[in-house]
Amino acid sequence: MGPKERRAREREETRTTILDAARELFAAEGYEAVTMRRIAERIEYSPTAIYFHFKDKDALLKELCETDFLALAQLFAKIAKVKDPVDRLRKAGMAYIDFGQRNPYHYRLMFMTPHPPITHDDSSIVEKGNPEKDAYAFLRLIITDCIAEKRFHRNLTDPDLVAQVVWSGVHGIISLQIAKDNDPWMDWRPLRQRAALLIDALIEGLQ
Repeated sequence: MGPKERRAREREETRTTILDAARELFAAEGYEAVTMRRIAERIEYSPTAIYFHFKDKDALLKELCETDFLALAQLFAKIAKVKDPVDRLRKAGMAYIDFGQRNPYHYRLMFMTPHPPITHDDSSIVEKGNPEKDAYAFLRLIITDCIAEKRFHRNLTDPDLVAQVVWSGVHGIISLQIAKDNDPWMDWRPLRQRAALLIDALIEGLQ
């Protein structure tokens, strides 16, 4: 590896370190409460080093969200090949639960932490409405297929309404898991058992 390649790798590793620290701080302390200086202190960098890679906190948040939302969308790639849309919906629900369980800080920042809306420009790696890069578009497409194949009640004709209800259900399962996993007040049943029952109940109610 030459000097140029080594420097590029070091820059990428530094960016990853900054992003990981920012994600954890935003999720734990709130976006508004965290400063660029706070992020620098967390990883023992100078604030100048942070600004070399990100012009401001908004730019840092945008890259975090775009990267994490794209990772979620790409998780669904294999599921897209499942022919039966109801089975595809069930598998997508479980994949969503698994993503949240494996990546609690990612999930907290994406769906449980208030922050300014992200504006996507031409450089965005997430394409709104593209099921391959937009997780909501992927879910909506599954619901659209279910409706087109008359797999749901005939009065369920709004794919956005159905998709948002399904999303709300699985979000409730994983957000409770993340927020209350260590709460001794509840004798929690295994996450995947709870998730499977919820997803089956949702699908049976829609059919």
